[in-house]
Amino acid sequence: MTRETTLPLATRSAPASASLPWAVKLLGSMLLLILLAVGFARWQGISDKQVDAATVWQRDLIFADGPQGSVVVKDAKNQMEIAKFEGEQGFLRSTLRALARERKRQSIGPDAPMQLLGRADGRLTLLDPSTQQRIDLEAFGPSNVAVFAGLQKIGLAPIQIVQISGNDRSSQ
Repeated sequence: MTRETTLPLATRSAPASASLPWAVKLLGSMLLLILLAVGFARWQGISDKQVDAATVWQRDLIFADGPQGSVVVKDAKNQMEIAKFEGEQGFLRSTLRALARERKRQSIGPDAPMQLLGRADGRLTLLDPSTQQRIDLEAFGPSNVAVFAGLQKIGLAPIQIVQISGNDRSSQ
């Protein structure tokens, strides 16, 4: 004879699935609340976009494919080559590829210049005026921003400081 022990119903542990409906209801309520909050914010016109800081400098650049897979950068004003990027250059190439994709879709050639914009808050933006597409470069980290930041002054003539005589009030 085998002896079976049975526990009273009160001492049996409840299966884990018994608490599932409560947790699902709580999670569903939270998701519904978030969805309603986002919908209300959109309906009210609230946006997470920040206003751009003022542009303190701008440089018009033309990016072209060079020999042996290099990327040649020219100043759009004088067509002078200011930089050549050789090797992999993953961030530079992927950034330019993203902008070139829209140009190709709109049948715009590669000769139209792009604008590198320096903002008052130190951020950089690469803008394609022909498609109005832009890439805010600071979103990709300082090492990637440095690739484009170096193009700000390369090939520019040094700034000459000119003093105009006759306006010096300290000599009076």
